[in-house]
Amino acid sequence: MQLIDGKAVSAAVKERIRAEIERDKLDIGLAVIIVGNNQASRVYVNNKKKACEVCGIKSYEYALPEETTQQELLELIDTLNKADNVNGILCQLPLPAHLDEKQVIEAISPLKDVDAFNAVNVGKIMIGDYAFLPCTPAGVMELIHSTGTDVCGKECVVIGRSNIVGKPMAMLLLHENATVTVCHSRTKDLAEVCRRADILVSAVGRADFVTADMVKDGAVVIDVGMNRNAEGKLCGDVKFDEVAPKCSYITPVPGGVGPMTIAMLMQNTLKAKRLQDE
Repeated sequence: MQLIDGKAVSAAVKERIRAEIERDKLDIGLAVIIVGNNQASRVYVNNKKKACEVCGIKSYEYALPEETTQQELLELIDTLNKADNVNGILCQLPLPAHLDEKQVIEAISPLKDVDAFNAVNVGKIMIGDYAFLPCTPAGVMELIHSTGTDVCGKECVVIGRSNIVGKPMAMLLLHENATVTVCHSRTKDLAEVCRRADILVSAVGRADFVTADMVKDGAVVIDVGMNRNAEGKLCGDVKFDEVAPKCSYITPVPGGVGPMTIAMLMQNTLKAKRLQDE
């Protein structure tokens, strides 16, 4: 079993981006909107700022109070859509309950939608003609490639069907000629389906959900989960200690997929700048 080191792979991605920005003397700006006082969101936003510094991308933060109205938020997005110094716009989710996330996502210009959540970008991923990829699935693909695993012809199982991870993850694997099964809460004989997987990606958000009896010997296991166990310790979806000995490669939590998500956001922001300059 070999650990896939997300920190090392993400550092290499960020270094590649920094070198390209420096070489071409690019002036790139990422606007990050955060509404309210969600502590987890604050941690994410701070990490994104740090990554911008490493890559040489200017970071513009818009921290709005909890009681911000839908209209005020949409007006800010409209301003940022038109701003020449802003190449990417990211609205940190979840938003406070009184705001309409779907409307906010659709308000961001598809050319600046570096999260790739806008329906235009989602549709492009579906047909395989995309500019931006959702950051977490893109990061997962980068981790799989880092192991030297050829996805073509492999049996891949994705647990979870969210719009942010599960569905686009399945599409990216499919684009590389994998045979993909998407599992969810209604899947019958889940363990049996998972045992077929050469590559197993879990994005279900339940601590210790994937156990050793669900994993094929020699599988590549990617754990997208970010949970707290009964002791309050950060953990993934995969019961790491019992699953790891069966794998050829496995991601740890923390230090696996997490750092990659932010590295791919930086890559999308660079791509947005390139597209806008065309």
